[in-house]
Amino acid sequence: MRIVTALFVSPLLLAASLTSGFAHEDSAAVDSMIAMFDDGVIIGEPKIVDCTLSGGTKTNCLSITVKSNLTEDEMGPWCPRNIADGPDVSGIWLDEGQTYDADGSFVENLATFYDDAEWQLFDPDTGAVRVTDNRIACEAAAKPDVEAEYNNYCVECQTSYLDEEVVTTYVLPLHPVDLETPAEIGFASGIGVAFNGVNFDPPAPAAFILDAHTIAPFDDCGGHVNPHTGYHYHAAAGCSPETSSIADHAPIIGIAMDGYPMTSRLDADGTEAADLDECRGHTVDGLGYHYHANEVGSNQTIGCFAAETGCSLEGPDQICDASAVPERRGPPPRG
Repeated sequence: MRIVTALFVSPLLLAASLTSGFAHEDSAAVDSMIAMFDDGVIIGEPKIVDCTLSGGTKTNCLSITVKSNLTEDEMGPWCPRNIADGPDVSGIWLDEGQTYDADGSFVENLATFYDDAEWQLFDPDTGAVRVTDNRIACEAAAKPDVEAEYNNYCVECQTSYLDEEVVTTYVLPLHPVDLETPAEIGFASGIGVAFNGVNFDPPAPAAFILDAHTIAPFDDCGGHVNPHTGYHYHAAAGCSPETSSIADHAPIIGIAMDGYPMTSRLDADGTEAADLDECRGHTVDGLGYHYHANEVGSNQTIGCFAAETGCSLEGPDQICDASAVPERRGPPPRG
């Protein structure tokens, strides 16, 4: 059985709050979690609300509205502009568990890398790489049904292409409700949120990207931009803020949509826990159940959800009913 802690409240604080009743425990958990976010990330006043989780459980959740605190010069780079460009001005690409520099040399050799002669992202005469370097091109290429004219492009979007700053309200269970069978990670609400306000997103849909002979590189932090959700992570590469957990253990890097903490992949001694379950979670004394992030090349930050998930909403006045989210039909949104 998992030891459930109330959102990241410290073991000492939790022990004290349990002696004072349910309301005090929830209040302590909220205060503990809020303190972990970077300054300027939280918008408005977080509050405890009624919510319905993905499995239909009605419970109490924390509603917290956040925005990313990253500036545009803290993101990227992504696409090289010429096949002569090195990794210092290029991002990374993830493929079958491995991480590659998505530099000019990589782009030049995509036909060999994927054993497919149709790959040709660059002008063979000048070496210039075809990049989606404006909003129209970004929107046309950053979707599953890529418009034909943007096949064989390096897909790159900028936050400046967005009409407005992306603000998200996360409604997260104060007390995780375990599932009998872990749930696959879908595309409805994301995986979780980092303490700088950046979303940990589901795996990038590589098959749809590659079918159009495009790549959509990530920066060295495992993040990139799409026209709908802005900048988001597909990996935990050590760039997001960390909060210490317990001695010798991996630091906490965010909270998953089911209310359980997410920690970095490796513990303080540089090793990975040997007892992780299929969701990449385990239970340790003093911290309870939590997830460990996967290696960057996996394109899968955690393996699944161990508990019922809450919601990610467009504003704090919306009601969270995660059980009412319709099953997605057709291809997922472009990563």
